[in-house]
Amino acid sequence: MSKVRTRFAPSPTGRMHVGNLRTALYAYLIAKHENGTFMLRIEDTDQERYVDGAVDIIYRTLEKTGLVHDEGPDKDGGVGPYVQSERQASGIYLKYAKQLVDEGKAYYCFCTKERLEGLSRVVAGKEINVYDKHCLNLSKEEIQANLDAGMPYVIRQNNPTEGTTTFHDEIYGDITVDNAELDDMILIKSDGFPTYNFANVIDDHLMGITHVVRGNEYLSSTPKYNRLYEAFGWEIPVYVHCPLITDEEHKKLSKRSGHSSYEDLLDQGFVSEAIVNFVALLGWSPEDNVEIMSLDELIAKFDYTKMSKSPAVFDFTKLKWMNGEYIKAMDFDRFYEMALPYIKEVITKDYDLVKIANMVKTRIEIFPDIKDHIDFFEAVPEYDIAMYTHKKMKTDTESSLKLLEEVLPMLEDTDDYSNDALFAKLSEYAAAHEYKTGFVMWPIRTALSGKQMTPGGATELMEVLGREESCARIRNAIAKLKG
Repeated sequence: MSKVRTRFAPSPTGRMHVGNLRTALYAYLIAKHENGTFMLRIEDTDQERYVDGAVDIIYRTLEKTGLVHDEGPDKDGGVGPYVQSERQASGIYLKYAKQLVDEGKAYYCFCTKERLEGLSRVVAGKEINVYDKHCLNLSKEEIQANLDAGMPYVIRQNNPTEGTTTFHDEIYGDITVDNAELDDMILIKSDGFPTYNFANVIDDHLMGITHVVRGNEYLSSTPKYNRLYEAFGWEIPVYVHCPLITDEEHKKLSKRSGHSSYEDLLDQGFVSEAIVNFVALLGWSPEDNVEIMSLDELIAKFDYTKMSKSPAVFDFTKLKWMNGEYIKAMDFDRFYEMALPYIKEVITKDYDLVKIANMVKTRIEIFPDIKDHIDFFEAVPEYDIAMYTHKKMKTDTESSLKLLEEVLPMLEDTDDYSNDALFAKLSEYAAAHEYKTGFVMWPIRTALSGKQMTPGGATELMEVLGREESCARIRNAIAKLKG
């Protein structure tokens, strides 16, 4: 077989949906696994849906995710232009459509919108709108007269109405459809632009695409694509239709879900590598069942023949877990740079923010989690004194009050507020009084934070808060316990 060539052909209509990102990722992995070529083609012929700035989003997303294209509008590989509107301007689509008209495999259609709306029939118990080939029977003279009169027209594919068409998909196997269901799909619209389906076939062939990766919503159009390939006498590519992505309620993942696009997820504090890793597993899993994989590992392991037909569930809980694993493994400098804006949203006081970042690094799943972990550094929240009672530590409000009153003078007289020095001092105090360490630390930590859970232990918190603030908080706790 010739060298593998895949393409990602997005329409510039806004943020990149998770389904589109998966299509790009799978097309990239298929090409790279075989040392092939991954191409970017911009499909901008649907002018009504075009969004300014969306092409920049496509480039930015591919760059951030590491899906570097070998050919595209900015990297000519000799089969450009790589932007459909530029290809359209060269007349390429109309040329091929007219070739099919000349061969009787397509025809001009002059039907009005009103006439088309009146066409519907029942096929296999479903009401569908299928064109009735009305204009197929026009004579050459009638067609020419309509063209000369400037009548609006489309060019339609001439599909058979009897028999069946069978095509092969790598995931779904052989699929046979009744030709009665094949509408004579429009190839060239009345504005002269090609339809998405027609331009796809022309471009994929001329650009030498060997493997076409797309969502399974295109399965129903594939017989019409194949009839075009056959009409031109071109080789049919390998089809890889990806399963549907649903939310946890098994409904199609929509923009309303709030995490349907790559940029939504970045905004919510996910890291790019975790998103790519997670998206790779929406419809495929490696044979070794390892879940955390770098892009290079994905390239090595990816086998599209092992993809699932079943809908893939976007499990938000799993994505958060995976993101937490990536954050834990992240280089600290990069983590600090990403965490700092979230830390500064909460903390305005002059504390050592590097130490605070170090405390939370292994405790969060997404960056916005940071705020709930560290808000007490700014001020102790209102809390119930019942928190001083801890069965495991064997503490209660009475013993906590006594302990805080005993350690306060000692902490006021301490100059070295490093974690190690404070821990040694309090451990010494615990040993002298035959207390367990937890019995000493729990009331102090509660007094300092007003929280059940903190990112660091009592002495780590004191190191950040410093002597003055730590002792002030312990004095306030003593007053609170005295009621």
